[in-house]
Amino acid sequence: MAPETEATTGAPRPVTPVGILAAELEALVARVTAEGPPDAELLAGLVRARDLAAGLDPYVAACTSPESPALAALHRRTAAEDWGTHDGGLGLEQEMVSGHVEGQVLRFLVHATGARRVLEVGLFTGYSALAMAEALPDDGELVACEVDPRAAAIAEECLGASAAGAKVRIELAPALETLGRLADAGERFDLVFVDADKAGYAGYLDAVLDRGLLSPDGVVAVDNTLLQGQPYLPGEPTPNGAAIRDFNAAVAADPRVEQVLLPVRDGLTLIRRAA
Repeated sequence: MAPETEATTGAPRPVTPVGILAAELEALVARVTAEGPPDAELLAGLVRARDLAAGLDPYVAACTSPESPALAALHRRTAAEDWGTHDGGLGLEQEMVSGHVEGQVLRFLVHATGARRVLEVGLFTGYSALAMAEALPDDGELVACEVDPRAAAIAEECLGASAAGAKVRIELAPALETLGRLADAGERFDLVFVDADKAGYAGYLDAVLDRGLLSPDGVVAVDNTLLQGQPYLPGEPTPNGAAIRDFNAAVAADPRVEQVLLPVRDGLTLIRRAA
């Protein structure tokens, strides 16, 4: 049984390895129960596995500092949008929001690195940008690259409702064009967050590293590097899954950097220049 989708339930569909695993186990429990008196030991094992998977993300969220009212409002605004009617051709959906836990991780990174300038490649509706902007000092700035006008307009609307949103500068253009302009202008950033088209990841990282956009002690955070488990599952991945698989392999083999892949939400890789 495939996980229910947003179209049939109104709720976000599972898009992380843990969420997909929980949905698969729930379907197995229902199937074993429906097929007659189940083997008690088998059912008990399935239920334990289901509960272990299904309880992880809610527990992590409950033990993580809460999101701000502005972030909660931005999340609701994104969920209320009818992305199915969007004709931008980018496959946008509410599940692209970074969300509470990852937002707090990014906020934590801003504090931990002492970042004053942040670059985001892939703004969507602005959740991650606002989470990081809330942690920036008063004179800090976040430059956000976005290619979709509708997503950028929603982000601008939501950011405008928060004082921290004034620290965000939106650049509406293909990301590589924006990165080139920023590099030519001599701009440099302490923290870079990449969450855009997966096939473009390698080019974005190269631009950040090779064009002087990353400060000497800067950190790059790259989202979706587990991509629903596709990079490590057997079988043929989707084009996005293949792009992430290839990106992960390239980063692991790149002598310029050192990195760690964290199983946060759909995978978050932290990258810095090798010492």
